[in-house]
Amino acid sequence: MSRLATFVASLVVASAAFAHHGWSSYDEKAPIYLAGTVQSVGWQNPHAELVVSPGVQSLPPGLATRVVPAQEQPVDGPTVLANTTLAADLSGTWTVELAPLTRMDAWGVARIQAGAKVELVGYTFPKGGSTERRMRVEFLFVDGQVYSIRSMPKR
Repeated sequence: MSRLATFVASLVVASAAFAHHGWSSYDEKAPIYLAGTVQSVGWQNPHAELVVSPGVQSLPPGLATRVVPAQEQPVDGPTVLANTTLAADLSGTWTVELAPLTRMDAWGVARIQAGAKVELVGYTFPKGGSTERRMRVEFLFVDGQVYSIRSMPKR
């Protein structure tokens, strides 16, 4: 293989690895709240992705007492919600990573469309107070429903 082909192949692999960096890169010790309007949707694997323009400038009353559905992964929903703070940067847009489509289907999440209003609780990327506006969603609130999308629904 030529040096140029090797270089191009390494760039492709590196960009694919960055695009799907794993959940451990997100700061699960500091859950944040973000609510706004969906600007665009990538309903594909390895996970669905939204671009959201923030529109809410404060935490909603009662967020900490919302009931979230059980899921196979052990997640302490009440503690996550009680520790949630408003996203620090509400300018521009946020890239929001949801779950793989098989998991979205298992939860019964209808395909989200541009223009939809969403509320999200999740974690920033990367850990350590990033200035990048990227979030992995733990709880999705859309169309009057709540979804705990880290793992499959507990049956």
